[in-house]
Amino acid sequence: METPRSGFSAINERERTPMHRDGANPNDMSMDDILCDFCAQPWTHERFMVEGHRGSCICANCLTIAYADLVYAKHTADLEHRETCSLCLERHDERRYYRSPLREEALACSTCVKRAAGVLHKDKDTPWTKPPAPANAPADPTTTEDDE
Repeated sequence: METPRSGFSAINERERTPMHRDGANPNDMSMDDILCDFCAQPWTHERFMVEGHRGSCICANCLTIAYADLVYAKHTADLEHRETCSLCLERHDERRYYRSPLREEALACSTCVKRAAGVLHKDKDTPWTKPPAPANAPADPTTTEDDE
């Protein structure tokens, strides 16, 4: 997960369902053909995305929610057998996971959420910033320099 979304086909590994707009031509993809894995909304100039492995994407809106949920609220989703992060395609029992309320098969691990937040936060072409911590939120001890 290195750069904001600039690529091609997005595939959800669990369902093998392309995250494309219905009717999209895979040989002639446009920006609005690419959908966020977590909310199924299209990529636009106002909806920034970060790409994971094999074309999985998380939009800035979903990233904001996932970041607050994992980093500040310390929530985690229960994982079913063989479920993995939609962004890194891995499963690590020591990580917390965010599950999309709109697309239950979409999961993001805490490491990918922090990395994606770092990518968008540093990108000078996007106005996105990490959500501020609530007044009562403890500092996140798992934040590393790579996450900033």
